[in-house]
Amino acid sequence: MNLWRSTSSHPGWPTAVGPLRVQAGVVRLRPVRLRDAAVWSRIRLADRAHLEPWEPSTDMDWEARHTVSQWPAVCSGLRAEARKGRMLPYVIEVDGEFSGQLTIGNVTHGALRSAWIGYWVASSVTGRGVATAALALGMDHAFGPVRLHRLEATVRPENAASRAVLAKVGFREEGLLKRYLEVDGAWRDHLLVAITVEEINGSVVSQLVREGHASWA
Repeated sequence: MNLWRSTSSHPGWPTAVGPLRVQAGVVRLRPVRLRDAAVWSRIRLADRAHLEPWEPSTDMDWEARHTVSQWPAVCSGLRAEARKGRMLPYVIEVDGEFSGQLTIGNVTHGALRSAWIGYWVASSVTGRGVATAALALGMDHAFGPVRLHRLEATVRPENAASRAVLAKVGFREEGLLKRYLEVDGAWRDHLLVAITVEEINGSVVSQLVREGHASWA
């Protein structure tokens, strides 16, 4: 009954998405799990230098935020938002291994039918197509089963790698948000990028395959 209620109010959840093959391996999206605690903590702690410069600041130190004991509250909060129809929190898997997260948040239906999308990927698989594949899978899921019309993302102008990934899957720049978010100890400008379903030719995944960036797994 709980599953029926969550999927009826939030189409597309908790469905797994994929697979898609890229240079790093086979990429899938699947719902977050409580048993992800140890691997989540290990990757986040090891990749602090890789991740912290781009993520929102909090009152808690990075080390304290990413202990194994923090994950149950984080995971439960994400799943609670998913059950309410406001979020789709996914783990990015590469060859079955936890390799990052992709989240579709602030899901709004009705006349707006929009959401934001964000991701992070472990340094061990960066530059090998994982972020691009995960975004493409998430976008097709959002525009398909979840029935959204528009997706947005924000990215710091200095983050050339993430800007390239967003452009590759079709996001276009809409403007600059001045001093938008506190990141790495200061209020940082962010670019607002967006895409609507009318701008996609068939599917994002199919386009990646046609252009040789990925293949069907």
